[in-house]
Amino acid sequence: MRVLLQRVSRAEVRIRETAAAPRVSGRIERGYVLLVGFTATDTDDHCTWMAEKVTGLRLFADAEDKMNLALADVAGSVLVVSQFTLYGDSRKGRRPSFIDAARPELAIPLYERFIALLRSGGLHVETGEFGAMMDVELVNDGPVTLWLER
Repeated sequence: MRVLLQRVSRAEVRIRETAAAPRVSGRIERGYVLLVGFTATDTDDHCTWMAEKVTGLRLFADAEDKMNLALADVAGSVLVVSQFTLYGDSRKGRRPSFIDAARPELAIPLYERFIALLRSGGLHVETGEFGAMMDVELVNDGPVTLWLER
């Protein structure tokens, strides 16, 4: 399981159902955007570990401007977007291979499980839509970006 975490001051994901009228699927203010990808060997245990890691990370500034506060401390939110391309392998040629990305029949339940775990941890969670063409707009705060892998 791979997560690209970005601390944001705001973010939004729109689903491109038609070119003329994209639909907003999720919108947050202060918090994290999580681009999430799965591979064939990922399990519920990976989701649990990652949800606990994300929930516990202290990436927000305290009164002394040190990164000591977690999402809950700042009433932050999370925007979770499925991103199978995190498992793209571009070592050969010019077109990436996505063979390491989990197939939808495995990835969708893991994606839904991960979201449920974040919510059960008390976080406000918005989402994209698995498999949809999406536009993700965000303001990276800091910038703070972390690569998390389990």
